[in-house]
Amino acid sequence: MPVMMTVEELEHFFLAEFPHVFHPESGLAIEAVWERGCRVRQAFRQRSVRPGGTISGPTMMALADLAMYVAVLAAIGPVPLAVTINLNINFLRKAAPRDLLAEARLLKFGTPPARSPFTRRARRSPSPTRRRRIRSRLCANGNIEP
Repeated sequence: MPVMMTVEELEHFFLAEFPHVFHPESGLAIEAVWERGCRVRQAFRQRSVRPGGTISGPTMMALADLAMYVAVLAAIGPVPLAVTINLNINFLRKAAPRDLLAEARLLKFGTPPARSPFTRRARRSPSPTRRRRIRSRLCANGNIEP
């Protein structure tokens, strides 16, 4: 399955479709796309740190969801109504307060939904801080397909 959207095309898509989320001040970046996968980054933001000095779960889950969406769009092209239907995360250890990198790899694609394992590491850390699986489904006319 060839890559259907480059990093530049994906960034343009996100800036146009999600300007409230993906903009220069958000700290989000698409670093690379490849056949059936991608790597995205969330720059460290102090407001993402929760009590105890760890990056908040919602910040990590949002980055996981973005990674999956980027991987799916890179594989199929600009389809705004590809939606997450399930996101399951197991937090393995504390996420240090630094940039987060997320790599997603599509294991299965088509019908049934696309599936992706995901490993999250803190920058400069060899050990993962969490693993997750995400399932996405393409929608027609805004309706989630069964």
